[in-house]
Amino acid sequence: MNLPNMLTIFRMVLVFVFIKLFLADSLASMIAACFVFAIASITDYLDGYIAKKYDLITDFGKIMDPIADKFLMLAAFYLFAGFGLISIWMFVVIAIREAGVTALRLIALKRKDVLAAENLGKVKTVSQIVAISVILIYIVLKKVFPGWTQSAQGSNGLVIAFINMLMYIVVGLTVISGVQFLNNLKKD
Repeated sequence: MNLPNMLTIFRMVLVFVFIKLFLADSLASMIAACFVFAIASITDYLDGYIAKKYDLITDFGKIMDPIADKFLMLAAFYLFAGFGLISIWMFVVIAIREAGVTALRLIALKRKDVLAAENLGKVKTVSQIVAISVILIYIVLKKVFPGWTQSAQGSNGLVIAFINMLMYIVVGLTVISGVQFLNNLKKD
């Protein structure tokens, strides 16, 4: 097994660590969850970079890298929806798109056809990483400055509005990249 594939598997393991830390719901565990999410996100970049630079691209990597990404993002969005940090419908839309694209990739794999991630899908993933990072930082700040959340107006209200705006962008990119994936699939 090559280094990019090991990084992909490592990212999947980090998802469980992230979930455990997030659910512990203390300041220390939430800060640790931020770091684990950051490390997992960096491995997403590194495995692709290393695979391309050193010609270590494998069918395993082409299929498992996007699955590991989806696993990480869906875990975070599921937790956020469960804690009322994002609307449940946003998680549902993202989950349906991710599950649909993954199912189509697996069907293609059975036919010995590997569908690599597309550019808009990569932009979507970056937008998800940014949104999740902002939400995690918001959670940490709420724990550090509990009085900050007492006012629905003020800075807390602005942050929530910003998070909502980010999530609308994420959902939009998620849907658009899913439609593009389907259109490109029909052309093949």
